[in-house]
Amino acid sequence: MSLMNLAVSCWAVLSRPLVAGGLLPILDKGSTVSKLNFAMSELDQYDFHLPRDLIAQNPLLRRSDARLMVVNRASGQIDHRHIRDLPEILQRTDCLVFNDTKVIPARLVGRRDRTGARWTGLFLGADEHGVWKILSKTRGKLEPGEAIVVISWDVRQTITLRLLSKLEGGVWAVRPEPMGDAMEILGRIGRVPLPPYIRDGEMVAEDVDQYQTVYAQNPGAVAAPTAGLHFTPELLAGLTRGGIPQLRVTLHVGVGTFRPITAERLDEHVMHTEWCTVASETASRLVEYKNSKKRIVAVGTTVARTLETAASSGELQPFSGETNLFIRPPYQFHMVDALLTNFHLPRSTLLILVRTFGGDELIRRAYEEAVDERYRFFSYGDAMLIQ
Repeated sequence: MSLMNLAVSCWAVLSRPLVAGGLLPILDKGSTVSKLNFAMSELDQYDFHLPRDLIAQNPLLRRSDARLMVVNRASGQIDHRHIRDLPEILQRTDCLVFNDTKVIPARLVGRRDRTGARWTGLFLGADEHGVWKILSKTRGKLEPGEAIVVISWDVRQTITLRLLSKLEGGVWAVRPEPMGDAMEILGRIGRVPLPPYIRDGEMVAEDVDQYQTVYAQNPGAVAAPTAGLHFTPELLAGLTRGGIPQLRVTLHVGVGTFRPITAERLDEHVMHTEWCTVASETASRLVEYKNSKKRIVAVGTTVARTLETAASSGELQPFSGETNLFIRPPYQFHMVDALLTNFHLPRSTLLILVRTFGGDELIRRAYEEAVDERYRFFSYGDAMLIQ
């Protein structure tokens, strides 16, 4: 599958409010997520029932008040704490690693100027001439030369996108009118690209800050590294006072994150590609910490994938480029010693990564307990520390 076709298939999934097969299984008329009848025996093992009302629609008023399930791989013990307790739970022999990517307002909503039909799109990138590449969804057939009127979420600003040409896989080349810096334009008329299980993807004003980590620095993601959403400046300061070092890597979460698994076997699934980097100084410090027996604690699956990509040779090296690493059994981790992560979608690559790291039966039991204890799930939900 080409990159363009992959992007389109992901956008088709992303634009539906409730879908099956790796994003969000179809909800039945009752209160639980229905199991789907797939012929993929390996993937069936990563299904679970989830009450609809456990899917968090908003973050807590204070991020660090989120619940934290602490899972001990050695003993199999499961404890229930809060994110704010991390300075007590972690030790001076731990090193936290965060993903400092910044979510861009990539979702576009508007109407076709000629017909008035509703139109939605997702910004993919811009070239040096100011031409954008976008994915789009609307009724009817789009034609080159058409104008799309994009409307800001507060309905106070608009901009016109002129359709130039249809590219491979249904991606369109468009020109904003008037032209300008893409990030500046998106800052005015773009919307937070919420996943569809949060209010059908419709943002409110608070999402601008809430769907962003407090340490976000490098723009480029179309989804948040959600484990990091729990941290506040006060919590980070408390961890610093506790002598726990904090390092940063970058992985720009892409639309491919939402790609459903459709292969019959896990080893046939083609993982999405995302850009990530581990700076030379960061790599040196992490190797030093690892050699001195400090635990490397990855804050989120994006950090885990980044570190393991950079350590693909068996030892961590500076890295900058694309990764399509699919962490699944029987993968052996080289760098990550502990993982802080949210509760993930059934039948997803993220859940597979977490169960590979934490141990299949233990994480199965942890998820069952999370449902029983009414933890909040997915992007705005609670978290789990696997150590």
